[in-house]
Amino acid sequence: MTHRTIPGGEPVRVVLAGAGSMGRAWLSTIILAPDVELAGVADIDVGTARSAVTDAGHPDLPVGADAVALATAVGADAVVDATVPAAHHPVTTAALFAGLPVLGEKPVAATLAQALSLAAAAEVTGELFMVSQSRRWNPQLFELQAMAGDLGAIGTLTTEFFRAPHFGGFREEMDHPLLLDMAIHPFDSARFVLGSEPVAAYCEAYNPPWSWYAGDAAATAMFEMEGGVRYIYIGSWCSPGAETSWNGVWRVSGEKGSARWDGDTEPVLDADVQPVTRTPAPYSGIAGALQVFVDALRTGATPMGEVHENVPSLAMVEAAVRSADSGGRVLIDDVLQQAHEQALREETRADVRTALAGWTSVRHALTT
Repeated sequence: MTHRTIPGGEPVRVVLAGAGSMGRAWLSTIILAPDVELAGVADIDVGTARSAVTDAGHPDLPVGADAVALATAVGADAVVDATVPAAHHPVTTAALFAGLPVLGEKPVAATLAQALSLAAAAEVTGELFMVSQSRRWNPQLFELQAMAGDLGAIGTLTTEFFRAPHFGGFREEMDHPLLLDMAIHPFDSARFVLGSEPVAAYCEAYNPPWSWYAGDAAATAMFEMEGGVRYIYIGSWCSPGAETSWNGVWRVSGEKGSARWDGDTEPVLDADVQPVTRTPAPYSGIAGALQVFVDALRTGATPMGEVHENVPSLAMVEAAVRSADSGGRVLIDDVLQQAHEQALREETRADVRTALAGWTSVRHALTT
């Protein structure tokens, strides 16, 4: 999708929406980023925003309760949305229609229907909305993706994830804490490594008897990807001992061999191919996402993580949850179509509803 650009010369002035724990991580990242200037911080609790800028050593930064109002007052160019997922849709919609491009935290929205609404809003406004899947911006993951390209036809990609965090709070009360709060990271990374989109999902979720979570803290999911490749995810959030990396442990199995990644160190190629020397990816974490966002605003290029490109990762989560609840195989196109119907029912803006109604195929709308 094409989007409005911002000429070079002056730094891109951004307002940060959300001053919680993730917002504070973004605050320090924005302050250190080249070609970016932090113009203000907004939070529904203005005291939280004031405390965040003071702790960051910038007590004179403007703060406010409304990100768009603050951005307008200080003449900002863009918004970084680090609010809670339930606020992503209203905050991002308001920013886009105020003429402000948005870099948002994952997930793109609280529901798949709201994600489709945001994709349509980006089309209507012509503003860039990019989602920061921070774990995709990992130089080691880029290397694994390059190795996958050396293996010829790919048969299977697997991720094993075993951790035992005691978060407290809302995660321990969720119905599907692992799938809804964490699995989107490897699902999104799997799409990147394979360079293909999901077709169908089958998932079993369960809760071991010793689990301290109310909902299912363990799951095994298998996705059929385009071209017949299978992506298999095995994970648990209540698995003490021999814990994996937060990125998980990965294996790509292809016709010429395999590539393995432990999630923390450089991936290893074990294949009958000539190793290729590659330049490491220049991006890492949320700083990398911010760099790509600014580059896209300068050049007009469509960045990885642009809302249309990101939506299928959330669709994988939704399909896995539905499969776990129903016990059956779920088609991604069915999930997208039902979310589209819900988005049309719920949409309050006539222009966005018109854009949504013009999508004859959701998958086609997301990939063109």
